[in-house]
Amino acid sequence: MKRLMTEVVGGELYQYYPLGKHVVRALGVSGGRPTFKYTRIEITGTLERLAAGEDIDEIVAGYRGKVSRAAIIEAARLVTKQFVKTLPHLEPA
Repeated sequence: MKRLMTEVVGGELYQYYPLGKHVVRALGVSGGRPTFKYTRIEITGTLERLAAGEDIDEIVAGYRGKVSRAAIIEAARLVTKQFVKTLPHLEPA
């Protein structure tokens, strides 16, 4: 895991482990589940909306500037990369 980052945001201490540029695991936020940086928006809900067929631009509009298109794409890539990494290696039959 990457190292703990500490910032002051809006006068409050914000500590997180970066998973990417836009996705973090912030201390005390959502039980440590990945969220979009500087929000309490969990990436799982966004990915479920994508899986249900919602357009990225509709999701971005729904978040009213709190989550960018780039952040959503990064979340999808991170989850895909982790999924592929955890698959067992299969030998040819």
